[in-house]
Amino acid sequence: MQRLYFRISYLLGRTPWDTGITPPEITHLIEEEKLPPGRALDLGCGTGTNAIYLARQGWQVVGIDYVPRPIRIARRKARQAGVADRVKFSVNDVTQLYDTMSEERFDLAVDIGCGHSLTQEQMPSYADNLARLLRPGATFMLYMFRPTPERPTGLGPEAVKELFEPHFTLTWSNLGRDTSAGAGSAWYRFTRSG
Repeated sequence: MQRLYFRISYLLGRTPWDTGITPPEITHLIEEEKLPPGRALDLGCGTGTNAIYLARQGWQVVGIDYVPRPIRIARRKARQAGVADRVKFSVNDVTQLYDTMSEERFDLAVDIGCGHSLTQEQMPSYADNLARLLRPGATFMLYMFRPTPERPTGLGPEAVKELFEPHFTLTWSNLGRDTSAGAGSAWYRFTRSG
């Protein structure tokens, strides 16, 4: 059902989440903290805004989305930005990544709104697949809706920690509100355990 929703949204051009702006939490990590470039994985990359940003900062990036239309747009945008040699986009399912990418390892993973679109049943598979693809010490940046009385979407901070803690250590979080979606939200930063 979610896949159909996203296909239709991209077809109709109704994608309020596709702002074309890389969030300050990511730019701070890259530009202020100076996380050294390596290999990055952009989960639910949409039209490639964040993958292209990372490629411009010297990263080798793989962008994943399960909807073909935004992947086609992302490839075009990467060519126009002159970074097509540093970013690869593919249609894939984040809950089954290890099956198709078992030889790859990453130093950074970014999920800006992909995880909160998954069902409760898909979440453990997502966390396990992600853990298997990240090197020990890798950084994982996660933006997710959190349930509020008005909109019970996503996961609360304790549930997020519990989901990822077997493989990751939570190093930072920031609770907020996504005014465009009318939902509670949160940023989390994890380090892949050794």
